Amino acid sequence: MAIDGASIAGVGWTRYSRNSGASVEELAVEAVRAAADDAGLDVQEIDGLVTYGLCDTAYSGVVGTSLGLGELNYFSDHTAGGNVACAVVTEAAMAVATGRAKHVAVYRALNGASGIRYGGGAWSQMMATTSLFSDAEPQFLDTCGLTMPAQHFAMLARRHMIKYGTDHRDFAAVAMTCRNHAALNERAQMREPLTLDRYEASPWIADPFRVLDCCLQTDGACALIVTSDERARDLRKPPVRFRAGASSGHAARGVMWTNFAEDHSTCYAARIADRLFAEAGIGREDVDFAELYDCFTYSVLVQLEDFGFVPKGEAGAFFRDGQAALGGRLPVNTHGGLLSEGYIHGLNSVTEAVIQLRGEAGARQVEGAGFGLVCAGGAANSGSALILGAA
Repeated sequence: MAIDGASIAGVGWTRYSRNSGASVEELAVEAVRAAADDAGLDVQEIDGLVTYGLCDTAYSGVVGTSLGLGELNYFSDHTAGGNVACAVVTEAAMAVATGRAKHVAVYRALNGASGIRYGGGAWSQMMATTSLFSDAEPQFLDTCGLTMPAQHFAMLARRHMIKYGTDHRDFAAVAMTCRNHAALNERAQMREPLTLDRYEASPWIADPFRVLDCCLQTDGACALIVTSDERARDLRKPPVRFRAGASSGHAARGVMWTNFAEDHSTCYAARIADRLFAEAGIGREDVDFAELYDCFTYSVLVQLEDFGFVPKGEAGAFFRDGQAALGGRLPVNTHGGLLSEGYIHGLNSVTEAVIQLRGEAGARQVEGAGFGLVCAGGAANSGSALILGAA
């Protein structure tokens, strides 16, 4: 959606770990306070909160009360996963652009390693015993042993492999690229070098995925402050402008998200890419870096293709040739992504884009970064994306 007049003025995060030792509420409050401080904003000036989660987070009423906020002019709690990580930022921009709120904090907090693990046994039981996903699909999938996202996405990856000849070396190239970038990121959970031999020696999870094809289990939170361009100019840090946002949920019923798709080797990006770039007023060649949702290595490949950066079937070669590395044609997942920085359900990729566009990424900085693409949704039919621009 084309929205004029909204900027991201601050970002904040907690430590990303496998055991936070804190409640999800505490993590959320810490991240929002950090984002407000980064912007040079008194936390009491926040009058909007937007978040998302799947019964694993602290919702806006709880966080607003803990922060001691006054009247919330806008709040929104989405029962959703990483597919909305960019859509919630678009929603905050809409609230600001329409005058519903002045300063909206968008946050995601979870104890995804020490608490309810998305895709884990407790999560699957919760799905089966609540109306969170009211759908008949699990009764068929569960009896076939398809109970977690790695198994669902493995089937999509296999279809791409059959159709385009994609193989494990392509997946490995994604994992190694992300790890190389994470080595330069002090926030990242996984910073040690990753070789092809080590990748190939990692255990199988769901063929064709090994452990190192899968995103991390993470405790932590991150947040950002969305406000008007005018207000942002008077705050502490250079504003990052909201240029465009788009989302798609076509044929995305059920926990497998993509069963009703016409072509299982494509994803949501094919439906929104042209609209997104048109609304931003730029071409693909103008994008300086891309933060592509990497719940699994394969997800990065199909999104790179379906956003139109490379033809179908050529994303693997793009990574193997080093074109997605820092200094390459299009640096991808400059923070290490969900594979190596941490799995904060995709919102941490938005915070990384802000850091890049402010020129604050240090050793992993993309030189002259003016426009960045951030997306959320992986290889599924439901997803969202943003184009952000430097001030």
